[in-house]
Amino acid sequence: MRHLIDFGDLTRGEWDELYARAGKIMDDPRQYIDACHGRVMASLFYEPSTRTNFSFQTAMLRLGGTVFGFADPNSSSVAKGETLKDTIKMVSGYADVVVMRTPWEGAAKAASLYSHVPVVNAGDGGHMHPTQTTADLTTITRLLGGVDGLSVGLCGDLKNGRTVHSLIKALAKFEDIRFFLISPRELSVPDYMRAFMVENNMPFTEVTGLEAVIPQLDVLYMTRIQRERFVDPLEYERNKGIYILTRRKLERAKEKMLVMHPLPRVDEIAVDVDDDPRAAYFQQARYGMFARMSLLADLANQPRLERTEAVEIGTAPVCRNPRCITRTERYLPPLVKKNGSADCCAFCDSPLG
Repeated sequence: MRHLIDFGDLTRGEWDELYARAGKIMDDPRQYIDACHGRVMASLFYEPSTRTNFSFQTAMLRLGGTVFGFADPNSSSVAKGETLKDTIKMVSGYADVVVMRTPWEGAAKAASLYSHVPVVNAGDGGHMHPTQTTADLTTITRLLGGVDGLSVGLCGDLKNGRTVHSLIKALAKFEDIRFFLISPRELSVPDYMRAFMVENNMPFTEVTGLEAVIPQLDVLYMTRIQRERFVDPLEYERNKGIYILTRRKLERAKEKMLVMHPLPRVDEIAVDVDDDPRAAYFQQARYGMFARMSLLADLANQPRLERTEAVEIGTAPVCRNPRCITRTERYLPPLVKKNGSADCCAFCDSPLG
């Protein structure tokens, strides 16, 4: 059973195939109007979403499939205390593919252990967002002609930005990528992502200012400071509005640099940037729909498993990350993975010990 939990699940060849199909859909969508005819997508959104939720639903409908699900867990049996395992067992009995977004890091991985159909991670807390990455790579490839050899600036909340973490994972599959990581020190990339870049020989420079590095960039990926990820409201207040991209700052950028953003934006991109030809974030949202169409055309047509493999029953959380799914779903097995030389939680990637 193939799932998409982390972009690292895909090989470079599989990405190339996914993009090639997305390109065909963009060029002639009529060829794919029945690609998912008779197939059903379950949409389980445990936290608010506009673009990702609408994008997946529209993608499935454009492929000739149908959709059911919820955008508010309080309208489901989750409000009655149903476990994630039971929800997934039940829903995967009705659907051909499950798309889920949750505030709990590692929840999609946990769901994949119990599902009879493919599970797609549409965002798990501040951890990963692999289908946003398919949108990002589709945008870069379509507008710049390729991904290899680019200088990429990632700006904003790099600690909690799941889109940033997924994009870094994805760019390890390409050649000669150079990163500029632009953030306040307290919102820098997590240690496990820094270790990942070192292990994969991905050069990066960490800076706290945007203007000094903007002339060197081929892609500037802006992110918002994510209020909902902060435990301390004062920490959010200290960091909000710290990076604001304006038309004036773009005067020093390359003529063909792309300005990208996973959206929604708050104040980190001024509205006077919207009409600049380098502003690609609204195109990026549309390309995301085509990338998800390409993904669903494959996953929704996989044969379902009649039985899932037996899973060890856990007794207590191994991971100390308070946002990890193992902290609430205590029956989950104590899975461990290696990130470089460090033992990490296999659900949320946080270091153990």
